[in-house]
Amino acid sequence: MIGKILIAACLVVPVAVANADEKKLTPQQQKMSDCSKQSAQKKLSGDARKAFMSTCLKGDTTAAPGDKHLSSQQQKMSECSKQAGDKKLAGDEHKAFMSTCLKG
Repeated sequence: MIGKILIAACLVVPVAVANADEKKLTPQQQKMSDCSKQSAQKKLSGDARKAFMSTCLKGDTTAAPGDKHLSSQQQKMSECSKQAGDKKLAGDEHKAFMSTCLKG
């Protein structure tokens, strides 16, 4: 009886450890996953995807063939500013919107 319990425990522990390891990605794995998702969102394939992935993994997540090289903060500023312009916000409303947009 004890032998069966010991065997069962030996089989469960490696599975539990493997599941815990799968959930924790290394920073490089997380970066690879994020860049891959971005390339899919941009619908890149072939050489364009390879170029994007190379640039993204080096730290420039905004780069794609033909894109201006903006930092992620510059890109976010541009997007938030465009949204504020579309909403025709001005003054304190514009300032509050930009602050919220840039945080989230």
